[in-house]
Amino acid sequence: MQRISVLLCTYRRQSVVETLASLARLRAPEGCFINIIVADNDARPSAEHLVREEPGSWPVTYVHAPAANISVARNACLSIARQRGSDWIAFIDDDEIAPEDWLLQLMACASDGQADVVSGPTLTRYPADAPAWMVAQDWHSNWPEIRRSATGEISPRQTAHSCNALVRFCGTPWRDVEFDLKRGTSGGEDTAYFFALSARGATFAVNPDAVVEEDVSADRLTLAWLARRRYRMGQSYASGTSGWAAKSRLIVLALAKVIYCLCAALMNGMSEGRRNYWILRGLLHVGVLSGCAALPQPQIYGQSNQSIRAPGE
Repeated sequence: MQRISVLLCTYRRQSVVETLASLARLRAPEGCFINIIVADNDARPSAEHLVREEPGSWPVTYVHAPAANISVARNACLSIARQRGSDWIAFIDDDEIAPEDWLLQLMACASDGQADVVSGPTLTRYPADAPAWMVAQDWHSNWPEIRRSATGEISPRQTAHSCNALVRFCGTPWRDVEFDLKRGTSGGEDTAYFFALSARGATFAVNPDAVVEEDVSADRLTLAWLARRRYRMGQSYASGTSGWAAKSRLIVLALAKVIYCLCAALMNGMSEGRRNYWILRGLLHVGVLSGCAALPQPQIYGQSNQSIRAPGE
């Protein structure tokens, strides 16, 4: 019997109740047993009563990991998974809803050694008053992909997102990898974590049918919020590049893309949707330049009681 530990970090979110309710309904892949580990990152154990009062079909372990640093919470979950000898770990956020077959879909791509890390999409449910251009372009949903070169070859440097992923864990060269504490207040810690797994030989796959859903909060329905998100995403991506030659190529490419996106934004200045599209595309590459220059990332955690996730995580 293989053990799948579902890792869930939370910070002052009532929505964790709905997330746990959806996890309680999960169907286990054949030959597998599910357990759920919840790490509470608040200074006081504010989610403990929510977690312990939520009935479920699968056992739930609560751990208090105070620090306003998501990496501390994630590492607390990893520690328990190691102690229990978990064969697999799965990541989900505290504002997401998983369908009953979520783990079945993820495991379908990982069985028989097909992949060590499997990601699925996170689809956003927008409120009725969300800006039309934002909904049409769907900036908040997360569609993972496998990176390929211009010739179609799979890149040796892959990553994933902690909002929807399954990882082979027990007996692997990456079992001892932890989340970077320095990134635990700025975001991008999951990008760095999966980069580290890739560097140790983990293979990656995507199953578009392994879908989870989330609602988007009102404070995220602005161009300014998305701008910060895209900039930070660019910084995180650049952080995984090492070596003078690789960084030089990335800088030249990012600079060219910034110029192109700026021109496109100016040309589409009269159209809010198209203008914002190119602004946000450009800010991603500005973030790449910032990351290559090792500029500090904005501090996210500890400044808001709305979320333990950094923008885009």
